[in-house]
Amino acid sequence: MYLIIDGKKLAASMREDIAARAASAAEKNGRRPCLAVIKVGSDPASQTYVKNKEKACAACSIESLKYELPETTSEDELLALIASLNGDSRVDGILCQLPLPKHIDEGRITDAISPEKDVDGFSPVSLGKLLSGKDSFLPCTPAGIIKLLKSAATPIAGKHCVIIGRSSIVGKPSALLMLRENATVTVCHSRTEHLADEVRRADIVIAAVGKAKFVTADMIKDGATVIDVGINRDESGRLCGDVDFENVAPKCRAITPVPGGVGPMTVTMLMENTLKAFEMHCKKQ
Repeated sequence: MYLIIDGKKLAASMREDIAARAASAAEKNGRRPCLAVIKVGSDPASQTYVKNKEKACAACSIESLKYELPETTSEDELLALIASLNGDSRVDGILCQLPLPKHIDEGRITDAISPEKDVDGFSPVSLGKLLSGKDSFLPCTPAGIIKLLKSAATPIAGKHCVIIGRSSIVGKPSALLMLRENATVTVCHSRTEHLADEVRRADIVIAAVGKAKFVTADMIKDGATVIDVGINRDESGRLCGDVDFENVAPKCRAITPVPGGVGPMTVTMLMENTLKAFEMHCKKQ
């Protein structure tokens, strides 16, 4: 019988702990941790993500500032807002919700956020620290994946992990974090030859390819642990992941569902990073 790794349950437990720590820190320092969230345009998915982050802030005793900008906002206007928030001592973390309108350079915006407030963990400074093994803000989804694996008592050290996807948000930083945990890591992508054969060798599979039900049962060896990062719609319009859960799950030792797996943990790790930023800022004052 396989274990379904419950991200909702783990996230709820972690948020209780974060809320208690945030409340204690606020009492000591005279203010609560504060996260500023910027959204440009009216992308429906972005609206949902921002609402989820607002709810998480409320549950974690973290103040939330929301900046909703029109689709026509220029890159310079967005950069000016970020510069203002960088200099605001009341703001501990800054998050600019992606994707941005096509006329705005996402890389330039990400780079503009102060490394001390980069609670998404996307800045070159944060990623450079991660690569060199220094303390940094960890990208939220990869950090949540590690928490999920450990919650399921999944052996990592010495095990073979195959990651499907090489994005800078999930694939690459997940590889670095798994290496930090002493796994042997293979990163696969759209040009990987014999991809199914590579995946079949894995003790741990992290699917972040962005294609509905891409990972099928014949690609998974018996007893593997599968982490599904994907958020897609199937042919019936229902939410699903990158993994064909119904057919893959019986072969697994443990597996995350979609929804209710990685998603709640991503937002929770954002709260963890915001609290960490707050604690760092308070030490400097």
